[in-house]
Order: sequence, then C-alpha cells, then structure tokens
Amino acid sequence: MDFAYDGRTEELRASMLEFMDHHVYPAEKVFEEQLEELEDHWAWDSVPVLGELRAEARKRGLWNLFLPGADNAAGGGLTNLQYAAVAEISGRSIHLAPAAMNCAAPDTGNMEVLSQFGTPEQKQRWLEPLLEAEIRSAFAMTEPAVASSDATNIATRIERDGDEYVLNGRKWWITGAMNPGCSIFIVMGKTDPEADRHRQQSMILVERDTPGFEIHRGMKVLGYDDREHGGHAELSFTDVRVPLENLIGGEGDGFGIAQARLGPGRIHHCMRSIGIAERAIELMCARADDRVAFGKPLSDQGVIRDWIAESRVRLEQLRLLVLKAAWLMDTVGNKAAHTEIQAIKIATPATVEWILDKAIQTHGAGGLSQDFPLASMIAGIRTLRFADGPDEVHKNALARTELRRQQGAREARG
Repeated sequence: MDFAYDGRTEELRASMLEFMDHHVYPAEKVFEEQLEELEDHWAWDSVPVLGELRAEARKRGLWNLFLPGADNAAGGGLTNLQYAAVAEISGRSIHLAPAAMNCAAPDTGNMEVLSQFGTPEQKQRWLEPLLEAEIRSAFAMTEPAVASSDATNIATRIERDGDEYVLNGRKWWITGAMNPGCSIFIVMGKTDPEADRHRQQSMILVERDTPGFEIHRGMKVLGYDDREHGGHAELSFTDVRVPLENLIGGEGDGFGIAQARLGPGRIHHCMRSIGIAERAIELMCARADDRVAFGKPLSDQGVIRDWIAESRVRLEQLRLLVLKAAWLMDTVGNKAAHTEIQAIKIATPATVEWILDKAIQTHGAGGLSQDFPLASMIAGIRTLRFADGPDEVHKNALARTELRRQQGAREARG
C-alpha cells in the first residue's frame, strides 16, 4: 500500500491551499455582502468577487478538474483519487470554492452526462458554455407526488408527437433552478410506462423559456434558501414541447444515465464533505482555545477534548474509505466500486453531521448563529442523507449485496 499523494496531486494541493488562504477565505465575507446587494438574490454567480476568483482559479489550472477526457480542454484529466484531494480542500468553503473552480453541483453532474451521452450538437450547444461557466444548469428528477427514492416511480411523462416530445409533470427540490442564469434543465420522465421498469425512463433537455415550463417557488432547507447554489425549486411542465434532438441517448436510457450520473456525484459530495468537517474541527479547536468556562479554557475540559479526539479519528476513518472508493473507481470502474460508493454515501453525512454537532456545541449559542458557518453547514450536510438517494435505500442495497456475498462464500466452502 502507498498512502502518499503523487506528484501531480501534491502540486495541485499546494496551489489549492494557497488559493484558499489568499483568495477564497478573504472573499467569503465579501461574497455574502455582494449577495445582499443583488436585485435578484438568486443570481449568485453574477457577484463581482466570484468573477475575480474564477479568473484566479483559471490562471492556476484549478478549473473543471472534476471532468477528465477530451471534452475538457480547459482542465481536468485527473483520476478520481487525484481529484479527491482537491475537492476536499474546496469543501472547506463549500458555498464559494467549488463555484470558483466551476466544480459545483449540479452543473458537474450535468456536464458529465452531456460529456458521456450527449450528441455532438448537444455538446456544442450546452456542454461548451457550461465548461466556460457562461450558463448554469439543473437536473430535474425528484417529484412531489411519488417516492423518488425509487427512480422507477417517476411519473412525469415524455410522449412523442411527430417531430417533438411533449412533457407533462411536476418536479421539486431542483437545485440551481431559481438562478436566472440556469438556462438548461435535464429532465427525467417516462417515455414508455409499459416497458421493463428500468427501461421506462428517458432524459431530455428543456430550455428555461420553453412555453408551458413554469418555475413556481424556491424551497428552503431547514430555514435556508441556499441561494448561494441557486436555490431549490418546485417546477411544472404543461404540454411542454421540445424537439426530438433534445433527447439524451435513446428512449429507455434514462435510468441507466441517472445511475451513471449519480455515482461520481455521490463521491464528489463525500470528498467536499470531508473538507467541511476539517473546517469544523479547525473552528472547534480555535473556539475551545479562545473561551474560558469555570476557570479554565474549554480546551482543558475533558468532554471537549473527547469531542476533538473523536472528530479526528472518525474523519480519518472516513477519508480512507472515500479514497478507497475513488481508487476502485479508477482501477475497476464505477460499477465494480458500487458497494464502496454506497458505503461512503451512508457513512459521510452521519460522520460529518456528528462532527458539526460537536463544533456547534463547542461554540455555544454562537454556533447556531449566522456569525459562524456551522449552522448552514449542518443544514447542508443533513440534506445529503436524502440527496442522490436516502440512507435507507443505500443500506438496503448494501445489505442485500453483503448477504449474497456471504451466501456465496458459504456455498464455496461446501
């Protein structure tokens, strides 16, 4: 085993850490102030300081690092293992650093879909401007009327009518949709309800200003509107017509495309979440050293030291699990790494949420306030227990795989 970073990763980490210290952290307060001054507070990517950070990220080669391959002339080319180290650091300023590097969800997953499954025309029209951060995008899968943890439940209809497809249905929790710069939506719906349950769904591109497409409201997460990511919207499609060439892949490919999209998306969330936990531990230790209670610093209190030690142990365990999943994705492929991806999707939110809880407790009432980033961080991490599939679905699938593995081992032993 070799736990050392390779040369390319070390160079990127050094550049990334300097970028964070000298550019991103000092810009956090400016970013919030400029957001408050916006006429449309959903247009988060229009603030001047983000443009400055993006220029600096480009100059340093910290642009589009999530996407390898020929479609990414502006950056990328990293393995999952290499990207993990950079994504983790970006997570320390979760609302600003990923966006500054054009590595923020949901655009990352949508660019991956277009890169893997898009036609040359779709890539030229949508992928290229996304890679340049000229537009934003959204991924519309979750619905209010069905249990979307089972993607085969999706009820939105996509029906062919001559040289067009007609969409009818309703979606919610569609991240980024409130941003007026969100120009294109990848929509999942059913093209053939009578087909095999995993061949009923398709994905199609819908432009924002298409007649019959309506964005109804922004939704709050534990009181936060998450405007730094363009919000989460409820939207509807009423006889929305789009050309046949907007279909991604073929009819019936939607479920498979969704699985291909969600695998990398899950590990990217986990990578960034480790950075969130590192920032929380840093803040917890600083607060513990700074505050005095009952005649001595909080850092001398046994219970606080227990939290700090437990936080470090749990985070190191989690990081190793995430890195193993990334290494497997690189060496045997996403499908073969499915169990490990499920494992980190289960472990990461719970672990990081525990660390954030202790950091908040160490801060006292201040930890609940807007004066520290911890409250918004824990609201965001709590959503990961739903995003890209709830804990219970992943646990059920992981247990099913383990039962089969153990049964096979018993049979092999005779």
